[in-house]
Amino acid sequence: MRFGEVMRRSALLVPVGAGAALVGAGWQVPAAVGGRPAGQRLARMQASPQFHDGVFHNPVPAGMAEPSGGMMRELIAGRQRRRPAAPIPLRVPDFTQPTDGPRATWLGHATVLVELDGRRILFDPMWSERASPSTVVGPRRLHPVPVALADLPPVDAVVISHDHYDHLDMSTIRRIAALWPATRFVVPLGVGAHLERWRVPVSRIDELDWDESATVNGVELTATAARHFSGRLRPGGNNTLWASWVVTRAGHRVFYTGDSGFFDGYREIGERHGPFDVTFIQIGAYSPYWPDIHMTPEEGIATHRAVRGGLLVPVHWGTFNLAMHAWSEPVERLLASAGDIQVAVPRPGEPLSVAHAPDPDGWWREVA
Repeated sequence: MRFGEVMRRSALLVPVGAGAALVGAGWQVPAAVGGRPAGQRLARMQASPQFHDGVFHNPVPAGMAEPSGGMMRELIAGRQRRRPAAPIPLRVPDFTQPTDGPRATWLGHATVLVELDGRRILFDPMWSERASPSTVVGPRRLHPVPVALADLPPVDAVVISHDHYDHLDMSTIRRIAALWPATRFVVPLGVGAHLERWRVPVSRIDELDWDESATVNGVELTATAARHFSGRLRPGGNNTLWASWVVTRAGHRVFYTGDSGFFDGYREIGERHGPFDVTFIQIGAYSPYWPDIHMTPEEGIATHRAVRGGLLVPVHWGTFNLAMHAWSEPVERLLASAGDIQVAVPRPGEPLSVAHAPDPDGWWREVA
Protein backbone atom coordinates (compact mmCIF):
# COMPACT_ATOMS: atom_id res chain seq x y z
CA MET A 1 0.00 0.00 0.00
CA ARG A 2 1.42 3.40 -1.01
CA PHE A 3 1.60 6.34 1.39
CA GLY A 4 -0.98 8.26 -0.60
CA GLU A 5 -3.41 5.37 -0.22
CA VAL A 6 -2.85 5.35 3.54
CA MET A 7 -3.55 9.09 3.72
CA ARG A 8 -6.71 8.63 1.66
CA ARG A 9 -7.96 5.98 4.07
CA SER A 10 -7.04 7.98 7.14
CA ALA A 11 -8.94 11.00 5.78
CA LEU A 12 -11.96 8.79 5.04
CA LEU A 13 -12.13 10.04 1.47
CA VAL A 14 -12.61 7.13 -0.92
CA PRO A 15 -11.53 3.48 -0.75
CA VAL A 16 -8.09 2.59 -2.01
CA GLY A 17 -8.06 2.43 -5.79
CA ALA A 18 -11.69 3.48 -6.07
CA GLY A 19 -10.96 6.94 -7.43
CA ALA A 20 -9.14 5.70 -10.52
CA ALA A 21 -11.68 2.92 -11.08
CA LEU A 22 -14.64 5.29 -10.89
CA VAL A 23 -13.03 7.81 -13.22
CA GLY A 24 -12.22 5.03 -15.66
CA ALA A 25 -15.86 3.97 -15.57
CA GLY A 26 -17.02 7.46 -16.48
CA TRP A 27 -17.76 8.60 -12.89
CA GLN A 28 -18.12 12.38 -12.55
CA VAL A 29 -15.29 13.69 -10.39
CA PRO A 30 -16.80 15.96 -7.68
CA ALA A 31 -16.01 19.65 -8.09
CA ALA A 32 -14.32 19.69 -4.67
CA VAL A 33 -11.61 17.41 -6.03
CA GLY A 34 -10.57 20.23 -8.36
CA GLY A 35 -9.41 20.53 -11.94
CA ARG A 36 -6.81 18.87 -14.11
CA PRO A 37 -3.96 20.91 -15.64
CA ALA A 38 -3.98 21.07 -19.42
CA GLY A 39 -2.91 23.24 -22.33
CA GLN A 40 -0.53 26.13 -21.59
CA ARG A 41 -0.68 25.44 -17.86
CA LEU A 42 0.48 21.86 -18.37
CA ALA A 43 3.22 22.98 -20.77
CA ARG A 44 4.50 25.43 -18.19
CA MET A 45 4.49 22.75 -15.52
CA GLN A 46 6.43 20.39 -17.77
CA ALA A 47 9.10 23.10 -18.26
CA SER A 48 9.69 23.38 -14.51
CA PRO A 49 13.02 22.08 -13.12
CA GLN A 50 10.91 20.37 -10.44
CA PHE A 51 8.87 18.38 -13.00
CA HIS A 52 10.04 15.17 -14.64
CA ASP A 53 8.68 11.69 -15.27
CA GLY A 54 5.20 13.21 -15.36
CA VAL A 55 5.13 14.56 -11.79
CA PHE A 56 6.72 17.13 -9.48
CA HIS A 57 9.61 16.07 -7.28
CA ASN A 58 11.09 17.19 -3.98
CA PRO A 59 14.54 18.80 -3.80
CA VAL A 60 15.49 15.93 -1.48
CA PRO A 61 13.72 12.56 -1.76
CA ALA A 62 10.90 12.14 0.75
CA GLY A 63 10.66 8.56 1.95
CA MET A 64 7.70 7.09 3.79
CA ALA A 65 7.55 4.01 5.97
CA GLU A 66 5.81 0.97 4.54
CA PRO A 67 2.31 1.11 6.06
CA SER A 68 0.99 -1.72 8.16
CA GLY A 69 -2.12 -2.77 9.99
CA GLY A 70 -0.57 -1.52 13.21
CA MET A 71 0.00 1.88 11.69
CA MET A 72 -3.64 2.14 10.59
CA ARG A 73 -4.89 1.02 13.99
CA GLU A 74 -2.71 3.62 15.70
CA LEU A 75 -3.80 6.34 13.27
CA ILE A 76 -7.50 5.63 13.72
CA ALA A 77 -7.71 4.42 17.33
CA GLY A 78 -4.55 5.52 19.17
CA ARG A 79 -4.87 6.34 22.88
CA GLN A 80 -3.29 9.78 22.77
CA ARG A 81 -5.58 12.62 23.85
CA ARG A 82 -6.20 14.03 20.39
CA ARG A 83 -8.99 16.37 21.40
CA PRO A 84 -9.04 19.10 24.05
CA ALA A 85 -11.02 18.31 27.18
CA ALA A 86 -12.78 21.69 27.09
CA PRO A 87 -13.52 24.28 24.38
CA ILE A 88 -10.44 25.96 22.93
CA PRO A 89 -10.49 29.66 23.87
CA LEU A 90 -11.07 31.85 20.84
CA ARG A 91 -10.73 35.58 20.24
CA VAL A 92 -12.75 37.73 17.86
CA PRO A 93 -10.19 40.02 16.21
CA ASP A 94 -10.79 43.75 15.82
CA PHE A 95 -9.21 44.71 12.51
CA THR A 96 -10.14 48.37 12.93
CA GLN A 97 -7.33 48.86 15.44
CA PRO A 98 -4.23 50.49 13.93
CA THR A 99 -1.14 48.34 13.49
CA ASP A 100 2.34 49.09 14.76
CA GLY A 101 4.40 47.25 12.17
CA PRO A 102 3.47 43.76 10.93
CA ARG A 103 0.45 42.14 12.57
CA ALA A 104 -0.63 38.50 12.29
CA THR A 105 -3.81 36.68 13.24
CA TRP A 106 -3.71 32.90 13.42
CA LEU A 107 -7.23 31.65 12.65
CA GLY A 108 -6.56 27.97 13.30
CA HIS A 109 -4.60 25.18 11.59
CA ALA A 110 -2.54 26.76 8.78
CA THR A 111 -4.77 29.80 8.17
CA VAL A 112 -3.01 33.09 8.96
CA LEU A 113 -3.92 36.67 8.10
CA VAL A 114 -0.82 38.87 7.81
CA GLU A 115 -1.08 42.67 7.70
CA LEU A 116 1.87 44.62 6.31
CA ASP A 117 1.73 48.39 5.97
CA GLY A 118 -1.98 48.38 5.21
CA ARG A 119 -1.88 45.32 2.94
CA ARG A 120 -3.47 41.99 3.88
CA ILE A 121 -2.26 38.53 2.89
CA LEU A 122 -4.30 35.42 3.79
CA PHE A 123 -2.45 32.09 3.87
CA ASP A 124 -4.23 28.77 3.21
CA PRO A 125 -7.76 29.91 4.13
CA MET A 126 -9.90 27.10 5.53
CA TRP A 127 -13.40 27.89 6.82
CA SER A 128 -15.13 24.55 6.25
CA GLU A 129 -16.08 22.16 9.02
CA ARG A 130 -14.13 19.24 7.54
CA ALA A 131 -10.81 18.94 5.72
CA SER A 132 -12.35 16.76 3.04
CA PRO A 133 -14.22 16.89 -0.28
CA SER A 134 -17.20 15.61 1.74
CA THR A 135 -19.36 17.42 4.27
CA VAL A 136 -20.10 14.22 6.21
CA VAL A 137 -16.78 12.34 6.46
CA GLY A 138 -13.17 13.36 6.96
CA PRO A 139 -11.22 15.18 9.68
CA ARG A 140 -13.48 17.56 11.59
CA ARG A 141 -12.57 20.79 13.35
CA LEU A 142 -11.71 20.79 17.05
CA HIS A 143 -12.80 24.43 17.30
CA PRO A 144 -14.82 26.88 15.18
CA VAL A 145 -13.14 29.50 13.02
CA PRO A 146 -12.88 32.55 15.32
CA VAL A 147 -14.38 34.97 12.80
CA ALA A 148 -16.82 34.60 9.94
CA LEU A 149 -15.23 34.96 6.53
CA ALA A 150 -17.60 37.81 5.66
CA ASP A 151 -16.42 39.70 8.76
CA LEU A 152 -12.80 39.79 7.60
CA PRO A 153 -11.65 42.97 5.91
CA PRO A 154 -10.95 42.50 2.17
CA VAL A 155 -7.60 40.87 1.53
CA ASP A 156 -5.17 41.79 -1.23
CA ALA A 157 -3.95 38.25 -1.87
CA VAL A 158 -4.81 34.68 -0.94
CA VAL A 159 -1.66 32.55 -0.89
CA ILE A 160 -1.90 28.75 -1.18
CA SER A 161 0.94 26.42 -0.20
CA HIS A 162 -0.39 23.21 -1.81
CA ASP A 163 -3.59 21.45 -2.78
CA HIS A 164 -4.38 19.19 0.20
CA TYR A 165 -7.88 19.63 1.61
CA ASP A 166 -6.75 21.18 4.90
CA HIS A 167 -4.98 23.95 2.94
CA LEU A 168 -7.10 24.39 -0.19
CA ASP A 169 -10.83 24.35 0.45
CA MET A 170 -13.28 24.74 -2.43
CA SER A 171 -16.08 26.36 -0.44
CA THR A 172 -13.76 28.92 1.12
CA ILE A 173 -12.13 29.79 -2.20
CA ARG A 174 -15.47 30.29 -3.91
CA ARG A 175 -16.73 32.54 -1.11
CA ILE A 176 -13.58 34.66 -1.12
CA ALA A 177 -13.73 35.07 -4.90
CA ALA A 178 -17.32 36.33 -4.62
CA LEU A 179 -16.78 38.48 -1.51
CA TRP A 180 -13.72 40.40 -2.69
CA PRO A 181 -13.57 40.83 -6.48
CA ALA A 182 -10.16 42.52 -6.31
CA THR A 183 -8.45 39.72 -4.35
CA ARG A 184 -5.75 37.83 -6.23
CA PHE A 185 -4.90 34.16 -5.73
CA VAL A 186 -1.18 33.34 -5.66
CA VAL A 187 -0.54 29.61 -5.95
CA PRO A 188 2.10 27.02 -6.95
CA LEU A 189 2.21 25.60 -10.47
CA GLY A 190 -0.83 23.53 -11.41
CA VAL A 191 -3.02 24.64 -8.50
CA GLY A 192 -4.67 27.21 -10.74
CA ALA A 193 -6.52 24.34 -12.45
CA HIS A 194 -8.46 23.72 -9.23
CA LEU A 195 -9.33 27.39 -8.87
CA GLU A 196 -10.48 27.67 -12.48
CA ARG A 197 -12.82 24.71 -12.01
CA TRP A 198 -14.24 26.59 -9.02
CA ARG A 199 -14.98 29.57 -11.28
CA VAL A 200 -12.08 31.81 -10.25
CA PRO A 201 -11.12 33.72 -13.43
CA VAL A 202 -7.62 32.96 -14.65
CA SER A 203 -7.04 36.73 -14.74
CA ARG A 204 -7.10 36.70 -10.93
CA ILE A 205 -4.57 33.86 -10.54
CA ASP A 206 -0.77 34.14 -10.27
CA GLU A 207 0.72 30.67 -10.67
CA LEU A 208 4.37 30.36 -9.69
CA ASP A 209 7.27 27.95 -9.78
CA TRP A 210 9.86 28.00 -7.00
CA ASP A 211 11.93 31.20 -7.03
CA GLU A 212 9.30 33.06 -9.05
CA SER A 213 7.56 36.14 -7.65
CA ALA A 214 4.35 38.08 -8.07
CA THR A 215 3.67 41.60 -6.83
CA VAL A 216 0.17 42.35 -5.52
CA ASN A 217 -0.61 45.91 -4.44
CA GLY A 218 3.01 46.54 -3.52
CA VAL A 219 3.56 43.21 -1.72
CA GLU A 220 6.10 40.83 -3.24
CA LEU A 221 5.21 37.15 -2.92
CA THR A 222 7.90 34.60 -3.75
CA ALA A 223 7.36 30.85 -3.99
CA THR A 224 10.23 28.95 -2.37
CA ALA A 225 11.10 25.29 -2.02
CA ALA A 226 9.43 22.84 0.32
CA ARG A 227 9.58 19.09 0.91
CA HIS A 228 6.08 17.68 0.70
CA PHE A 229 3.64 16.14 -1.81
CA SER A 230 0.30 16.91 -3.45
CA GLY A 231 -2.90 15.36 -4.74
CA ARG A 232 -6.64 15.51 -4.09
CA LEU A 233 -8.25 12.57 -5.90
CA ARG A 234 -5.00 10.59 -5.56
CA PRO A 235 -2.88 11.85 -2.65
CA GLY A 236 0.78 11.49 -3.56
CA GLY A 237 0.00 11.91 -7.26
CA ASN A 238 2.19 15.04 -7.23
CA ASN A 239 0.61 16.58 -10.31
CA THR A 240 0.66 20.06 -8.76
CA LEU A 241 3.53 21.83 -7.04
CA TRP A 242 3.86 22.63 -3.32
CA ALA A 243 5.74 25.63 -1.89
CA SER A 244 6.81 27.70 1.06
CA TRP A 245 6.42 31.47 0.75
CA VAL A 246 8.40 34.66 1.28
CA VAL A 247 6.39 37.87 1.66
CA THR A 248 8.05 41.29 1.63
CA ARG A 249 6.66 44.81 1.94
CA ALA A 250 8.18 48.14 3.05
CA GLY A 251 11.30 46.53 4.50
CA HIS A 252 9.40 43.79 6.40
CA ARG A 253 9.87 40.10 5.64
CA VAL A 254 7.65 37.14 6.46
CA PHE A 255 8.26 33.41 5.91
CA TYR A 256 5.57 30.72 5.80
CA THR A 257 6.57 27.06 5.54
CA GLY A 258 3.31 25.58 4.33
CA ASP A 259 3.68 21.83 4.94
CA SER A 260 7.19 20.46 4.67
CA GLY A 261 9.73 18.08 6.04
CA PHE A 262 13.03 19.50 7.15
CA PHE A 263 15.74 19.86 4.48
CA ASP A 264 18.89 21.89 3.81
CA GLY A 265 17.05 24.17 1.40
CA TYR A 266 15.91 26.28 4.34
CA ARG A 267 19.44 27.59 4.77
CA GLU A 268 19.47 28.75 1.16
CA ILE A 269 16.09 30.43 1.66
CA GLY A 270 17.47 32.24 4.69
CA GLU A 271 20.59 33.33 2.81
CA ARG A 272 18.64 34.59 -0.22
CA HIS A 273 15.58 36.10 1.44
CA GLY A 274 16.19 36.49 5.17
CA PRO A 275 16.34 37.61 7.84
CA PHE A 276 12.62 37.53 8.60
CA ASP A 277 10.60 39.55 11.08
CA VAL A 278 8.37 36.55 11.70
CA THR A 279 8.08 32.94 10.58
CA PHE A 280 4.96 30.77 10.54
CA ILE A 281 6.25 27.24 11.02
CA GLN A 282 4.34 23.96 10.59
CA ILE A 283 4.78 21.94 13.79
CA GLY A 284 1.89 19.43 13.84
CA ALA A 285 0.75 16.22 12.12
CA TYR A 286 4.22 14.65 12.31
CA SER A 287 4.87 10.93 12.64
CA PRO A 288 7.75 8.46 12.46
CA TYR A 289 5.77 6.87 9.64
CA TRP A 290 6.14 9.97 7.42
CA PRO A 291 9.22 11.79 8.76
CA ASP A 292 10.11 13.57 5.52
CA ILE A 293 6.90 15.45 4.70
CA HIS A 294 5.92 17.06 8.04
CA MET A 295 8.36 18.58 10.52
CA THR A 296 8.56 17.73 14.17
CA PRO A 297 8.52 20.72 16.55
CA GLU A 298 12.28 20.36 17.03
CA GLU A 299 12.77 20.50 13.27
CA GLY A 300 10.54 23.57 13.24
CA ILE A 301 13.03 25.26 15.57
CA ALA A 302 15.89 24.22 13.26
CA THR A 303 13.96 25.64 10.27
CA HIS A 304 13.43 28.96 12.04
CA ARG A 305 17.15 29.20 12.77
CA ALA A 306 18.07 28.19 9.22
CA VAL A 307 15.94 30.90 7.59
CA ARG A 308 17.13 33.48 10.13
CA GLY A 309 13.77 34.18 11.70
CA GLY A 310 12.96 36.68 14.42
CA LEU A 311 9.62 35.80 16.03
CA LEU A 312 8.34 32.23 15.57
CA VAL A 313 4.58 31.57 15.43
CA PRO A 314 3.67 27.86 15.26
CA VAL A 315 0.88 26.76 12.92
CA HIS A 316 -0.69 23.50 11.68
CA TRP A 317 -1.58 22.28 15.16
CA GLY A 318 -4.63 22.27 17.44
CA THR A 319 -7.44 22.37 14.84
CA PHE A 320 -7.59 18.97 13.10
CA ASN A 321 -6.64 15.49 14.29
CA LEU A 322 -4.27 14.38 11.52
CA ALA A 323 -1.60 12.26 13.23
CA MET A 324 -0.76 10.02 16.17
CA HIS A 325 0.11 12.62 18.80
CA ALA A 326 -1.80 14.46 21.50
CA TRP A 327 -3.42 17.66 20.23
CA SER A 328 -1.29 19.99 22.36
CA GLU A 329 1.96 18.00 22.20
CA PRO A 330 3.43 19.98 19.28
CA VAL A 331 3.47 23.31 21.10
CA GLU A 332 4.84 21.80 24.32
CA ARG A 333 7.70 20.18 22.41
CA LEU A 334 8.33 23.41 20.52
CA LEU A 335 8.68 25.47 23.70
CA ALA A 336 10.86 22.84 25.35
CA SER A 337 13.39 23.07 22.51
CA ALA A 338 13.11 26.79 21.66
CA GLY A 339 16.11 27.93 23.69
CA ASP A 340 16.73 31.62 23.03
CA ILE A 341 14.19 31.82 20.16
CA GLN A 342 11.25 34.16 20.73
CA VAL A 343 8.01 32.20 20.34
CA ALA A 344 4.45 33.52 20.39
CA VAL A 345 1.47 31.18 20.78
CA PRO A 346 -1.68 33.27 20.26
CA ARG A 347 -5.16 31.91 20.76
CA PRO A 348 -7.02 31.37 17.50
CA GLY A 349 -8.28 34.78 16.40
CA GLU A 350 -5.95 36.75 18.67
CA PRO A 351 -4.18 39.54 16.71
CA LEU A 352 -0.45 39.56 17.31
CA SER A 353 1.81 42.57 16.90
CA VAL A 354 5.12 41.15 15.69
CA ALA A 355 7.04 44.00 17.35
CA HIS A 356 5.29 43.54 20.71
CA ALA A 357 4.53 39.83 20.87
CA PRO A 358 3.79 38.54 24.39
CA ASP A 359 5.47 35.47 25.85
CA PRO A 360 3.41 32.26 25.72
CA ASP A 361 0.97 32.07 28.65
CA GLY A 362 0.10 28.36 28.39
CA TRP A 363 -3.57 28.88 27.49
CA TRP A 364 -3.74 25.42 25.87
CA ARG A 365 -2.92 23.73 29.20
CA GLU A 366 -6.20 24.95 30.65
CA VAL A 367 -8.14 22.82 28.15
CA ALA A 368 -5.70 19.96 27.57
